[in-house]
Amino acid sequence: MNNVRPKLTLMNEEQIKEAHKNVLKVLSETGVRVDSPEILNLLEWKLGVKPQDRVVRFKPEQVEEAIASAPKTIDIYNRRGEHISKLGEDRLRFGVGVTALFYQNPYDETLDIFKRENFRDLVRLASALKHYDVISTVGIVRDVDEELGDLYGSLEHISNTTKPLVLLVSDENKFSDVLDMFEMLHGKELGDKPFVLPYFNPVSPLVMNAGTVDKMKTAIERGLPIIFSNYSMAGASTPLTPAGTLTLLMAELLAGLVISQTIKKGAPILLGMLPVYFDMRTMLNFYDPQSILISVACSEMMKFYEIPHCSTSGSGTGWGMDLIAADTYWMNTLALLLSSGHLAPFIGDSLGSKSISPTTFVHCHEIIDQALRFHAGFQLDDINSAVDEIFKVGPGKSFLSQPSTLRNYKNGYYVSGVYPRYSMEKWLEAGSPTARQVLREKTQDLMKSAPALDEYTEFIAKGERFIKQRFNL
Repeated sequence: MNNVRPKLTLMNEEQIKEAHKNVLKVLSETGVRVDSPEILNLLEWKLGVKPQDRVVRFKPEQVEEAIASAPKTIDIYNRRGEHISKLGEDRLRFGVGVTALFYQNPYDETLDIFKRENFRDLVRLASALKHYDVISTVGIVRDVDEELGDLYGSLEHISNTTKPLVLLVSDENKFSDVLDMFEMLHGKELGDKPFVLPYFNPVSPLVMNAGTVDKMKTAIERGLPIIFSNYSMAGASTPLTPAGTLTLLMAELLAGLVISQTIKKGAPILLGMLPVYFDMRTMLNFYDPQSILISVACSEMMKFYEIPHCSTSGSGTGWGMDLIAADTYWMNTLALLLSSGHLAPFIGDSLGSKSISPTTFVHCHEIIDQALRFHAGFQLDDINSAVDEIFKVGPGKSFLSQPSTLRNYKNGYYVSGVYPRYSMEKWLEAGSPTARQVLREKTQDLMKSAPALDEYTEFIAKGERFIKQRFNL
């Protein structure tokens, strides 16, 4: 086998070590603020650190010890207990979701508040699309009691797919309740062949907020792998320079790593960042091309540390699934596939991450399909080089009946599952549709055909009963 494959490299070893040195300096001299009394006590007891006004400084050797103790790979399963991926070894895996407040329908792309039925429909759609390996929390349910939105959303989350779940719970006081409900429905401990990856983020700059680190402790004690990822607004919550944003965000990530390994040595964790920029003229955050470079740099740092990486997904830009969004999704997907990323779990949102659209799920699935083909490269060997065929056919003749064509004509080139390859005549005959119109219609068809799981009705009944009993409704 002689496979040629494209690769993207950003930093050399000397530059990675320089970046690491800068991060250690921030952690040892500036430190991070830890807002949880329980975690502060734990750090003081186990590491001997002395907080000053809740600010903790970590010695380089403490950081290095945490890096060494974190697992190099993480095994992820689906809800049926089947092994899905070994994060840290496999290629980049993809997922959909974001905690959206609005839903952009696939008929005319108008907005409405995010409802429970939208959660159900989006999870079923993502479950039917093969390149989405995980399904993240897709929105905050707003047509139920506000206090119970996380519970009802999470109930739809687990009831409509068997794929691994990336779990975001907006109300920190409901996190344990959601895990209890999942465990009740699953019928066994969640740490046994884990299919749930709770997602946590600190507050930039350099604040380990109580809600985040306390939930981390809860998840780790239940045996769950966790994602610890931060979110910048370069120029506001981080320095405006790419190197400055990388340094600060990496310091936060390694602080989170130290805390995780202090809670339990060997606790499985993915680290990553969402390095967006902040436009002071419009007061909006957005992905710049250099955001993707910072994410690539983070992936290379994680490869250096041998820690699984959770990358950007390219989401948030555009006004739905439009040309603006497509630019960022393509750039992000290809760049992270060609570098060292392991998980990109948040595809699907736009309008500053406030809304989510099923058409984005479908179009981005096309992007991933093509990007994976690009990433796979091609075989460069005697058979595939076809030198003998070229000699046999010679100048001016056809390869239509030659072995290489007959062997490969069914899969020798990309065929879209969404967009027909129309000639001009066929396009006119079809009524001159726009690509956006075709995408909407395909999305509608996929959503109508996405099946409910056999256990859906049972799970919903049990979950609703759990919620009523837990909260005395």
